[in-house]
Amino acid sequence: MSHKLIKWIMFIIVAVGNFIAMLDSTSVNLALYPMSVDLNVTMGQIQWVMIAYMLVLTVFLPFFGKLGDIFPKNKLYSLGFFIFGAGAFLNTTAHSFIPLIVFRCIEAVGASVMLSNAQAVIATIFHGKRRGKALGLNGCVVALGGVTGPAVGGILIHLFGWHAVFYPCIPVAVAGTYLAYKFLPSKAKKLITNFKFDYKGFIYFTISLFALLLAISEGHSWGWNSVRIIILGVTTLIFGGLFYFRDHKINYPLIDFSMFKIKPFTYGNLAVMMSYMAMYTNSILLPFFLQEILKYNPFVTGLLILPYSLTLSVAAPISGRLSGIYGSRYLTLAGASVYCVALLMFTLFEKDAAVWQIILASGVMGIGNGLFQSPSNNAIMTSVESHELGIASGILALSRNMGNILGVAVTITLFETFRNLFINHGKIYETAFLYSYKTTMCFGILFGLICLWFAYIAYKKN
Repeated sequence: MSHKLIKWIMFIIVAVGNFIAMLDSTSVNLALYPMSVDLNVTMGQIQWVMIAYMLVLTVFLPFFGKLGDIFPKNKLYSLGFFIFGAGAFLNTTAHSFIPLIVFRCIEAVGASVMLSNAQAVIATIFHGKRRGKALGLNGCVVALGGVTGPAVGGILIHLFGWHAVFYPCIPVAVAGTYLAYKFLPSKAKKLITNFKFDYKGFIYFTISLFALLLAISEGHSWGWNSVRIIILGVTTLIFGGLFYFRDHKINYPLIDFSMFKIKPFTYGNLAVMMSYMAMYTNSILLPFFLQEILKYNPFVTGLLILPYSLTLSVAAPISGRLSGIYGSRYLTLAGASVYCVALLMFTLFEKDAAVWQIILASGVMGIGNGLFQSPSNNAIMTSVESHELGIASGILALSRNMGNILGVAVTITLFETFRNLFINHGKIYETAFLYSYKTTMCFGILFGLICLWFAYIAYKKN
């Protein structure tokens, strides 16, 4: 088997891991509304199906990113596929809220193994212009997961109920477990005996992040001046400070803060985080809007979300390839600008929003994301040394998922706060929903503008 063919087989295995992670994410996002109805929980509670998954995924990213620089990729990836598949299977057996959250956390551990090392594997086996092309193709595969998720998820929910959205992940994970073990590199870069892990830092990081997210998620219902929120805020600051100062003192930090001296790396990661906060503002609320206000069933809802993934799958590989030739600056700026325009289009929706409006806005959002993500990933990974690719990949995935988590938590918090405010001022439910939806989209535009600013600084020519 030729060396070139082996490279592309390794690429496909890594891309498949990203594919099922995206498939799962978009399917579950579509299933949140029927989940909340079936399990008899509120929108504020059902968000933890997403937040718990992304929280566990996120806190383990630096850990598994560091392991990726030390242990054989084939064993790590195979383990990731296996745990992810086991979690997906357990999700199909959940018939109450708490077990579903626990099983989602198991699934998230497997996803964390794969996502923390995906960019590093691609950046290791491809160089120069081919790296940009490969990252763009990876973005295309991720987009295909997004394409498949709403369509397949909508059909499965409509025919078999929300449990069925987890079915497609199981056979893919089984195949990935075998193929990753067989084809990915089986040699470690370093001796395992040299491995040290900052367990205290990991605990500090986890406590700080969990306290922050819990405060953001529950502040509107507990009261922002309540004792519980104040305690959570103090906890976030204390343990966040302990983590920061500890990782500056030890020589085996969980996150190597010296990497943040690199301007494209630092501001590029901040731009990525803000981009996901902007996009999740709409991706979380749009399925609720389509099903609760426009009364579409899950299948039609999935089809209306489909244009986002279709345009993303076209734009991502093109922008990735162009970034390898011309650089990332103008593509990232264009991408952030385009999805700000898309969010502005969503603010124009009314109770009788036409199908063409939904399709157009979703398609424009996909173009913006496709233009932004691949060039941004390429620039970030290219800015570090080859021996830092593993931890850089973990930090990039950390930034992305921090954006996801904060996007979900902030979006639901803003939406429910505004909705209750409008209801208390005498608006009927549907009108209050629509007003709060539009107001929350305005915050999404703000996040997009901040992303645009960070991208401008990250790739500004000196």
